[in-house]
Amino acid sequence: METSKTKLGADHPDTLTMMETRKTKLGADHPDTLTSMANLASTFWNQGRWEEAEKLEVQVMETRKTKLGADHPDTLTSMANLASTFWNQGRWEEAEKLFTSKTKLGADHPNTLTSMANLASTYRNQGRWEEAEKLEV
Repeated sequence: METSKTKLGADHPDTLTMMETRKTKLGADHPDTLTSMANLASTFWNQGRWEEAEKLEVQVMETRKTKLGADHPDTLTSMANLASTFWNQGRWEEAEKLFTSKTKLGADHPNTLTSMANLASTYRNQGRWEEAEKLEV
């Protein structure tokens, strides 16, 4: 992580500092700490630093599952973030598992609709045209 701190520190010192401060003051499983971790993962994601993003996203998702439950909107958002990381690496099957798990908020919920669009895109990338079409209609 020291290398990550050095790289990130130059570009986004506030994101890293906030996460570390919250871990120290609030604990690693506090909702605010998890938000900071997710924000840092997003920074890594935007930089194409997939492994670092994935590591944080897995931690956030697993902790939220334990603390909030698998169907909580924050947990589902974490799952979608990790699925997007997998998708951007061409890890279609892993992305698909998470995108299909995320459709629990109801058919008309904006997050569900986004997840369905992402799943359709995942199917297209796998050459699964009929399944993609069903989600896009």
